[in-house]
Amino acid sequence: MRNSLSAKRVFSFLFPLSSFFGTSFLGTILFLFAACTAGGGQEDTKGFVTIKGHDLIQPNGEKLFIQGTNLGNWLNPEGYMFGFSRTNSAWMIDLLFKEAVGPDFTAEFWQQLKDNYVTKADIDFIASQGANTIRLPFNYKLFTDEDYMGETTKWKEEGEKRKVEAYERIDSVVSWCKANNLYLILDMHDCPGGQTGDNIDDGHGYPWLFESERSQQLFCDIWREIADRYQNETTILGYELMNEPIAHYFANKDSLYTLLQPLYKKAVKAIREVDQNHIILLGGAHWNSFFWMLDDASYDDKLMYTCHRYGGPATKEAITHYIQFRDSINRPMYMGEFGHNTDEWQRDFVRVLKEVNIGYTFWPYKKVDGSCMMGIQRPEGWDSIVVKYSETSRNTYQEWREARPDQARFRQLLTQFAENCRFENCKPQTDYIQTMGMVKK
Repeated sequence: MRNSLSAKRVFSFLFPLSSFFGTSFLGTILFLFAACTAGGGQEDTKGFVTIKGHDLIQPNGEKLFIQGTNLGNWLNPEGYMFGFSRTNSAWMIDLLFKEAVGPDFTAEFWQQLKDNYVTKADIDFIASQGANTIRLPFNYKLFTDEDYMGETTKWKEEGEKRKVEAYERIDSVVSWCKANNLYLILDMHDCPGGQTGDNIDDGHGYPWLFESERSQQLFCDIWREIADRYQNETTILGYELMNEPIAHYFANKDSLYTLLQPLYKKAVKAIREVDQNHIILLGGAHWNSFFWMLDDASYDDKLMYTCHRYGGPATKEAITHYIQFRDSINRPMYMGEFGHNTDEWQRDFVRVLKEVNIGYTFWPYKKVDGSCMMGIQRPEGWDSIVVKYSETSRNTYQEWREARPDQARFRQLLTQFAENCRFENCKPQTDYIQTMGMVKK
């Protein structure tokens, strides 16, 4: 709510009185006006979500309990969402398609997929099902000149060579969310050097981010740039610095865990150079489930934490460690990912999350088949040609040539898949949506 009286209007009202009461009267009144409006007025007009203990508070003073979904596989492809198993990271999928139909057609496919996968109709639908928040995963490569999902570099007016498609797409989602009164969380799902050491970070099997000064600097630079662009955008709830850092596979995992908080502090510092407004979300190590290394929240007053969970008992006791950490640090905890389970499990777990005041976003919104809000239909022949090729050994040029399917048919299937991703061609998963615990609008 904005102040109904501006300083200019107050001055125009009081100035004639100064001739009668004197200029000291006018100065005193204006001083008191400024003092009264500087604090409360600023909070009302800025319009950002804030933190109060375990709770998120909306600009109108009401509590925000996050409910929603993730736009996974749009700007960060994962193999299983295409029906692939062996070919499971973005760079592997890209290479698979290039081996089958060449780099030019692959670039065209990625552009078609991005155009169709998330549109205003998708965001409208998510809002209509009762969501209030969307988490948007993205790959850091979208903000560099690295080859990624068919992107092309463009020249800004000032001649600076940048990739602007990422901002164009994020800006679109921001506008669609704003129109639906939804909040948006920006999630760097894939970080420079790789932060997880598995397929989900689109890296090469080890969390090199934590051992590379160059990758860490790029990580911080990208976040600073994003924060600079969106510093005044109230639709964005916050910035999630990285997804599922440091998997459990590595013999030196315990020493890697200790490097997480220092890097978080470095990135927060970079963001705060340009943006004092937004909440910053921090995930724990070991698939966003270990938080003991994040024992200091004193360096920023807008930190919250995010956990993930797939499987296990759908009980309060099963997530006691999340609750205890949340209570000890006195900041909000948010379940950024869960799902891929039975309807009964999901309903039960949602009830638990509501009981313990942990907001949530299901993973994902859209993929092939089901276990999501919107199911993509596989084109006829997809499994026998595209999926089969994805599971074939392709370690040498000879194997590429021998295994390559008919190119015309492969192109046709990719084109049809991109078309099937359109909102009007997907099938709402009604039973799944009912498990999400949201109130349909």
